[in-house]
Amino acid sequence: MLLVDRLNVYIEASHILRDVSLTVGEREVVCLIGRNGAGKTTTLRTIMGYIAPHSGTIEFRNRPLAGAATFEVAQLGLGFAPEDSGIFADLTVGENIEISTWTRMTARPADARIALAYSVFPGLRRYERRKGAQLSGGERKMLSIARALALDPEMLLLDEPFEGLSPAILPTVSEGIHAITRMGRSILLAESNIHHVPGYTDRLYVIERGEIIFAGAPAEVYKNEGVLKIIGGTP
Repeated sequence: MLLVDRLNVYIEASHILRDVSLTVGEREVVCLIGRNGAGKTTTLRTIMGYIAPHSGTIEFRNRPLAGAATFEVAQLGLGFAPEDSGIFADLTVGENIEISTWTRMTARPADARIALAYSVFPGLRRYERRKGAQLSGGERKMLSIARALALDPEMLLLDEPFEGLSPAILPTVSEGIHAITRMGRSILLAESNIHHVPGYTDRLYVIERGEIIFAGAPAEVYKNEGVLKIIGGTP
């Protein structure tokens, strides 16, 4: 579904991404792991059109994305939940979710898409009329993912969905993401903590200083001591 090939990105004079290549297939959950500043967020933001690449290829279902505006990328079926959640603080939970249904028109009615978003995180229903500014960090993360799902995307890009969450709420968010995969949606998930990689992950990439240094099955990364040392894991 998603192909990123030899992607290079500069921000001012800094070479941030260096020949980054990765793929996400139908119904796959793919994790991009790396330390803070390694290039994970830049990769996702470039795919979504926030950053223009210097060179390389980005394709979604064989359609080129490089140079497309962010709203055009979303209309093609890519949902995005950013690291900072990106919710509208002055809108209610219900309004935040509903606004996604205006961005991309699909055969699924808006009411059904909103119901689908709430089905992933049922607890959000209790706060339907609460403003985004009144939510906890974990609630904002869940709302961000639910809003992305209300777009009715074929694939979701999730940037650090587990960052800063308490141990009590981590399973709720992880199960919500798992529920999305069971709906047949593909997911590209960026994460800085190898221990937060969901057990249902199909493939894993490790990025360091803007370069992919490992690609393979999650179990394989634990056999590579050099990579584990970089990302803070244990053999």
